[in-house]
Amino acid sequence: MSADEPADSRAPMRVTVVGPCASGKTTLVERLQAAGYDAWVTSQEHSGVPDLWNHQRPDAVIGLKTDLATIRQRRGAGWSKVIFDAQIERLQRAYEASGLIVDTSVSSEDETLDASLTYLDAIGERRQRQGR
Repeated sequence: MSADEPADSRAPMRVTVVGPCASGKTTLVERLQAAGYDAWVTSQEHSGVPDLWNHQRPDAVIGLKTDLATIRQRRGAGWSKVIFDAQIERLQRAYEASGLIVDTSVSSEDETLDASLTYLDAIGERRQRQGR
């Protein structure tokens, strides 16, 4: 990078990941961090604050979805549909703000990462063209 580029163009892109429990948020965040992104999980599914995902002003929001059957495979057969439905309700505004939503009940960890990196690369290119 040259010295005449804006300082923030060298800063890692800030990315938050949202989704219900056991959707793969932590796994994706760890892999995004390893790829150089300032990524974190927002536990929107546990919060009644509808825009919690936006409090740290991320550059990008990635939403993960999964179905109840997959959660029960990952967490146990006793996982409550009532809890699942409440989490999905709490995630609605975050999903609306997500530039990418991946269904992790049908996407592998690698496929989820690849889709996320493709999306984030596109944002990065757009930011460069705009001089940000």
